[in-house]
This record gives sequence, C-alpha cells and structure tokens, in this order.
Amino acid sequence: MNPFHYAFKVKDLISSRKFYIDILGCEEGRSSENWIDFNFFGHQLSAHISNDIPDLDYCGKVDGIDVPIPHFGCLLDSNQFAVIKEKLESAEVEFIIKPQTRYEGKLGEQQTMFVFDYSNNPIEFKSFKNEEEVFE
Repeated sequence: MNPFHYAFKVKDLISSRKFYIDILGCEEGRSSENWIDFNFFGHQLSAHISNDIPDLDYCGKVDGIDVPIPHFGCLLDSNQFAVIKEKLESAEVEFIIKPQTRYEGKLGEQQTMFVFDYSNNPIEFKSFKNEEEVFE
C-alpha cells in the first residue's frame, strides 16, 4: 500500500508533539510555527494550529458501538497494537472505546481501540486477526 497524507486541526504544537512523539513514538518531520508533520506509522500527518476545531458527531454505528465521525487511525499488527495500547495506558490517555475485539469469530475479526489526541481528534487503532480480511 502507498502511504497516505492527512492534514488536520490541532489546538497547539506543544501538546501535539507530546501526544504523537512522546506517547505514540512518531517521528517529527518538517514544521513551522503553525504546523508540524509526523511520521505516523509510515504515513504523513500534518497537524495545523486552529482555533476552530469542530464538534464530534457519534453517528458511526459499528458492531453496535457509537464511534466518532470523523476519525482517522492506523492498521497495526498484533504486536504493534499491544505496544500502542501499553503506551496509551502508561500515559493515562483515556480510551473513548476501550481495547476490545470486534466481530469475534467472524470475517474481519479485529482488535480496536479509540482515543482522543490532546486536541480532541479521535484516533482508532486496529489489528486484524487475518490481514487478508481488511477489505472483506
């Protein structure tokens, strides 16, 4: 797969660096006084300072759970998922949706968890039991 690029709003760069670099372990890319790029598991995130961060809508219904829309995230292998879960727990980041198994015993079985970054952007981390079922 090709890496994606996603630009999004954050309240400041200090808390964004703390979340993405110090907690998640992302590497910092280019930056200015108004934005910063992160290497987000091989993908390019561009965090731009804004005073107008929209409210969330929990209109997503997935396996009986309300999920915030919009959100972004990353597909991880099971070891990466466990490491990120531990990092988030160690940093006392509150889970919007606690780590759990979705579609257990079914096609597309996956581990999932949702958190907010420090600008209230929802992020989902997933790990599929069978990577061949990502688009099934």
